[in-house]
Amino acid sequence: MTADPLVTPLLFDAILAASGNLVALETDDPDEAVAQFRQLALRSGRSIYLWDPVRGIRSLREPDVWVAGTQRLVDALRYILQSMHFGVYLFRGFSGQLRPPAPVLLRRIARLRGGHARKLVLVGGPYEGPDDLRALFDPLPEVWRTRQRPRLRDGRWMS
Repeated sequence: MTADPLVTPLLFDAILAASGNLVALETDDPDEAVAQFRQLALRSGRSIYLWDPVRGIRSLREPDVWVAGTQRLVDALRYILQSMHFGVYLFRGFSGQLRPPAPVLLRRIARLRGGHARKLVLVGGPYEGPDDLRALFDPLPEVWRTRQRPRLRDGRWMS
Protein backbone atom coordinates (compact mmCIF):
# COMPACT_ATOMS: atom_id res chain seq x y z
CA MET A 1 0.00 0.00 0.00
CA THR A 2 1.38 3.42 -0.92
CA ALA A 3 1.49 6.39 1.43
CA ASP A 4 -0.93 9.25 1.06
CA PRO A 5 0.10 11.50 -1.79
CA LEU A 6 1.85 14.69 -0.80
CA VAL A 7 1.38 16.45 -4.12
CA THR A 8 -2.28 16.95 -4.91
CA PRO A 9 -4.22 19.54 -6.90
CA LEU A 10 -5.01 21.12 -3.50
CA LEU A 11 -1.29 21.53 -2.78
CA PHE A 12 -0.71 22.98 -6.25
CA ASP A 13 -3.53 25.47 -5.70
CA ALA A 14 -1.97 26.43 -2.34
CA ILE A 15 1.35 27.10 -4.11
CA LEU A 16 -0.37 29.31 -6.66
CA ALA A 17 -2.33 31.11 -3.92
CA ALA A 18 0.77 31.85 -1.83
CA SER A 19 1.21 35.58 -1.41
CA GLY A 20 4.85 35.51 -2.49
CA ASN A 21 6.74 33.97 -5.36
CA LEU A 22 9.08 31.93 -3.13
CA VAL A 23 7.49 28.96 -1.39
CA ALA A 24 8.96 26.41 1.02
CA LEU A 25 7.62 22.85 0.87
CA GLU A 26 9.14 20.84 3.69
CA THR A 27 9.12 17.09 3.18
CA ASP A 28 11.18 14.17 4.43
CA ASP A 29 11.20 12.62 0.95
CA PRO A 30 11.93 15.28 -1.70
CA ASP A 31 12.52 12.63 -4.38
CA GLU A 32 9.02 11.23 -3.88
CA ALA A 33 7.56 14.76 -3.89
CA VAL A 34 9.25 15.49 -7.22
CA ALA A 35 7.95 12.18 -8.63
CA GLN A 36 4.44 13.17 -7.55
CA PHE A 37 4.85 16.65 -9.09
CA ARG A 38 5.87 14.86 -12.31
CA GLN A 39 2.66 12.81 -12.23
CA LEU A 40 0.61 15.96 -11.60
CA ALA A 41 2.30 17.69 -14.54
CA LEU A 42 1.62 14.74 -16.83
CA ARG A 43 -2.02 14.36 -15.79
CA SER A 44 -2.97 18.02 -15.61
CA GLY A 45 -0.73 19.56 -18.25
CA ARG A 46 0.55 22.13 -15.74
CA SER A 47 3.82 23.94 -16.39
CA ILE A 48 6.05 22.49 -13.69
CA TYR A 49 9.83 22.54 -14.01
CA LEU A 50 12.69 21.03 -12.02
CA TRP A 51 16.16 22.53 -11.63
CA ASP A 52 19.05 20.09 -11.60
CA PRO A 53 22.63 21.38 -11.13
CA VAL A 54 23.91 18.88 -13.72
CA ARG A 55 21.46 19.54 -16.59
CA GLY A 56 19.65 22.76 -15.61
CA ILE A 57 15.91 23.47 -15.77
CA ARG A 58 13.71 20.84 -17.37
CA SER A 59 10.01 20.34 -17.91
CA LEU A 60 8.41 17.63 -15.80
CA ARG A 61 5.77 17.19 -18.49
CA GLU A 62 8.35 16.63 -21.22
CA PRO A 63 11.43 15.22 -19.45
CA ASP A 64 13.63 15.41 -22.54
CA VAL A 65 13.21 19.20 -22.82
CA TRP A 66 16.01 21.08 -21.02
CA VAL A 67 16.71 24.82 -20.91
CA ALA A 68 20.27 25.27 -22.11
CA GLY A 69 22.65 27.26 -19.93
CA THR A 70 20.71 26.92 -16.65
CA GLN A 71 22.95 24.47 -14.78
CA ARG A 72 24.30 27.12 -12.44
CA LEU A 73 21.83 28.37 -9.84
CA VAL A 74 22.47 31.99 -10.82
CA ASP A 75 21.68 31.28 -14.48
CA ALA A 76 18.50 29.37 -13.56
CA LEU A 77 17.31 32.28 -11.38
CA ARG A 78 18.04 34.75 -14.19
CA TYR A 79 16.03 32.57 -16.58
CA ILE A 80 13.05 32.61 -14.20
CA LEU A 81 13.30 36.39 -13.88
CA GLN A 82 13.36 36.88 -17.65
CA SER A 83 10.66 34.32 -18.47
CA MET A 84 7.35 35.75 -19.58
CA HIS A 85 5.52 32.45 -19.09
CA PHE A 86 3.64 30.95 -16.18
CA GLY A 87 5.61 28.28 -14.37
CA VAL A 88 6.21 26.54 -11.09
CA TYR A 89 9.93 25.87 -10.66
CA LEU A 90 11.03 23.20 -8.19
CA PHE A 91 14.45 23.50 -6.57
CA ARG A 92 16.06 21.19 -4.07
CA GLY A 93 19.43 21.28 -2.42
CA PHE A 94 20.56 24.70 -3.60
CA SER A 95 21.49 26.04 -0.14
CA GLY A 96 25.17 25.32 -0.77
CA GLN A 97 25.10 27.51 -3.90
CA LEU A 98 23.64 30.65 -2.30
CA ARG A 99 26.64 32.82 -3.09
CA PRO A 100 26.32 36.29 -4.59
CA PRO A 101 24.53 37.21 -6.79
CA ALA A 102 22.00 34.40 -6.07
CA PRO A 103 20.50 36.10 -2.96
CA VAL A 104 19.94 39.31 -4.95
CA LEU A 105 18.19 37.34 -7.71
CA LEU A 106 15.99 35.54 -5.16
CA ARG A 107 14.96 38.91 -3.73
CA ARG A 108 14.09 40.12 -7.24
CA ILE A 109 11.98 37.01 -7.87
CA ALA A 110 10.24 37.58 -4.53
CA ARG A 111 9.32 41.13 -5.64
CA LEU A 112 7.88 40.13 -9.04
CA ARG A 113 4.31 41.38 -9.43
CA GLY A 114 1.81 41.26 -12.25
CA GLY A 115 2.11 39.35 -15.47
CA HIS A 116 2.35 35.60 -15.46
CA ALA A 117 2.91 33.91 -12.13
CA ARG A 118 6.32 32.39 -11.59
CA LYS A 119 6.65 30.45 -8.37
CA LEU A 120 9.92 29.06 -7.08
CA VAL A 121 9.31 26.13 -4.72
CA LEU A 122 12.07 24.93 -2.44
CA VAL A 123 11.40 21.20 -1.93
CA GLY A 124 13.10 19.37 0.90
CA GLY A 125 14.03 19.71 4.52
CA PRO A 126 13.99 22.88 6.56
CA TYR A 127 15.48 25.93 4.86
CA GLU A 128 19.24 26.15 5.48
CA GLY A 129 20.25 29.43 3.89
CA PRO A 130 20.92 32.91 5.20
CA ASP A 131 18.37 34.11 7.76
CA ASP A 132 17.51 37.26 5.82
CA LEU A 133 16.36 35.07 2.89
CA ARG A 134 14.28 32.80 5.13
CA ALA A 135 11.65 35.51 5.49
CA LEU A 136 11.19 35.63 1.70
CA PHE A 137 9.96 32.01 1.55
CA ASP A 138 6.25 31.62 2.31
CA PRO A 139 5.37 28.50 4.24
CA LEU A 140 2.39 26.71 2.73
CA PRO A 141 -0.90 26.98 4.62
CA GLU A 142 -1.89 23.85 6.48
CA VAL A 143 -5.18 23.47 4.55
CA TRP A 144 -3.52 21.42 1.82
CA ARG A 145 -2.42 18.81 4.34
CA THR A 146 -5.97 17.80 5.25
CA ARG A 147 -6.84 14.42 3.83
CA GLN A 148 -10.32 13.78 2.58
CA ARG A 149 -11.77 10.35 2.24
CA PRO A 150 -11.92 9.35 -1.40
CA ARG A 151 -15.38 9.33 -2.91
CA LEU A 152 -16.76 7.68 -6.01
CA ARG A 153 -17.87 10.10 -8.72
CA ASP A 154 -18.88 8.96 -12.20
CA GLY A 155 -17.16 5.64 -11.69
CA ARG A 156 -13.83 7.18 -10.59
CA TRP A 157 -12.38 7.65 -7.14
CA MET A 158 -11.87 11.33 -6.31
CA SER A 159 -9.96 12.70 -3.34
